[in-house]
Amino acid sequence: MSDILERGGGILCHISSLPNRYGIGSLGKEAYEFADWLKSAHAKYWQILPLTQTGYGDSPYSSVYGDSGNPYFIDIEDLHAQGLLDDEELESCVVPSGPVDYGNLYNKRYNILRLAYARFNIRDEEFLKFIDSGEYDGYALFMSLKTRYSGSFDTFPDSYKFAEKLAVTEFKTAVYKSDYCFWLFLQFIFRKQWDKLKAYVNSLGIKIIGDLPLYVAYDSADVWLHPELFKLDEELRPTEVAGVPPDYFSPTGQLWGNPIYDWEYLESTNYDWWINRLRRAGEMYDVIRIDHFRGFDKFYAIPAGEVTAEKGGWRQGPGLKLFMQIRRRLGNISLIAEDLGVIDHAAEKLRQRTGYPGMKVMLFAFDGKEDNPYLPKNITENSVAYTGTHDNATAMGLLKKMNNTQFSVFKRRLREALADENVVFPFVTRAEAVEALCLCVLASEAKLAILPIQDLLGLDDTARMNVPSTASGNWKFRLERQPSRKSAAIMKKIITEYNR
Repeated sequence: MSDILERGGGILCHISSLPNRYGIGSLGKEAYEFADWLKSAHAKYWQILPLTQTGYGDSPYSSVYGDSGNPYFIDIEDLHAQGLLDDEELESCVVPSGPVDYGNLYNKRYNILRLAYARFNIRDEEFLKFIDSGEYDGYALFMSLKTRYSGSFDTFPDSYKFAEKLAVTEFKTAVYKSDYCFWLFLQFIFRKQWDKLKAYVNSLGIKIIGDLPLYVAYDSADVWLHPELFKLDEELRPTEVAGVPPDYFSPTGQLWGNPIYDWEYLESTNYDWWINRLRRAGEMYDVIRIDHFRGFDKFYAIPAGEVTAEKGGWRQGPGLKLFMQIRRRLGNISLIAEDLGVIDHAAEKLRQRTGYPGMKVMLFAFDGKEDNPYLPKNITENSVAYTGTHDNATAMGLLKKMNNTQFSVFKRRLREALADENVVFPFVTRAEAVEALCLCVLASEAKLAILPIQDLLGLDDTARMNVPSTASGNWKFRLERQPSRKSAAIMKKIITEYNR
């Protein structure tokens, strides 16, 4: 394992979950306040979910462009300070506290951002340099076409659907100021605000762990610009889609619907697209968590049109060849392999050969089996330990679902795990058991120990972030206020005690 990853503790809290007056967390003062809280807690890592602009379903794992920033995260108070919004417009963005209301955001926030854009000088020298870089040209064209035609890109007029150069160039000229530069403006502002925030977080001695989904969304600029990278038919529709087979989490599997990569074609290009994707992620984050790492060994493909993931089959992924290219061309970048779920020997062997740390989730540890890989005594240094992830119930949510008999068994097993780590922490209640789980994670041998903010605060499943295989009601959790000084003191005490 690379020494790039310093032993430490951290918190998982997405930008969207930060508290403010405007309905969703932003890159504004609430993010700086949270960074200050992390510093006071002696945390060395802040883990977030993908920062990308979300599409249908509001999932950060399904974006209109994999390298985009989410316009909802733009700090509108900063736009107000720049004179791009007036007092009344800023005040119109205020919403009651509570979960994220994506419908309200979609209907109102883009209108506000267009007002800010109307006052922005598109001949600004820095903005012109941003345009000339061409980094977001395809994204801006894609979003401009979606603004004009709506729907998925495969319903665009054929000349646009197939991205015919002359037609697209003429379209860009026609909508250059009205739409094309608007979408570039959003990415320009997002990137400036993000770079400023990241520099501040890093100045506090805190590293940001970002999240890179394995797959991209079908209706995305990624697929529209590079259909040759994916298994599509002549009409640019997927022939197979991604997911995972039935397992403990879902009896019908998970049908994600993302298009499958044409790994043979990608190999013929020396994996240039993937190398560039990781390079850009490395510019955004200090550490990159790659979601669904096992898909690089073998991936599950489901025939397009199926309504569940039950009828699918395994296909061979790129394996070590991709990671040899990554190492050769990008050096020893800091990656975390999300290796949860049903992992076979070949997938585990690939992770070991790459040297990347895997993930250990404490909520999975207490089934009574001595060889359970998530038990603290079985966790090795080359790991990142969690109580749970964004896809799990919160620790309190899980314990609340247990009846008294089940909880008694759980307590006995958790006490044994604490003893294995030489941790003395008497507990009786469910709230105390959550604290004990957090101690277990931070006391483990894992080089990194990450607590979802919900578990540090002891929140139940009303604070759950995502339920896999459900299409609505997810990604809405928000803190009502910044974590308290007391919670920072608790975290600091544990981090200090276990040398993190």
